[in-house]
Amino acid sequence: MATEVRTQTAGNMWKVLVKPGDAVRTGDTLFIMEVMKMEVAHEAPVDGTVTAVHVAEGAEGLDAEDLVVEIR
Repeated sequence: MATEVRTQTAGNMWKVLVKPGDAVRTGDTLFIMEVMKMEVAHEAPVDGTVTAVHVAEGAEGLDAEDLVVEIR
């Protein structure tokens, strides 16, 4: 079963730091959002391999709870 990493709040995607096939460890930064001129990092909640990235770097107008990364 895949672990889904979702946005914590609404904002814009500033940087996507992983791609499918990347190995990640708990606490690794997966992506950074721009929220009200602040950078908000989202970290891997589990060890595993990134199986999908659903949002491109530079995407604007994301909502809270949008699916961004899947880890298996």
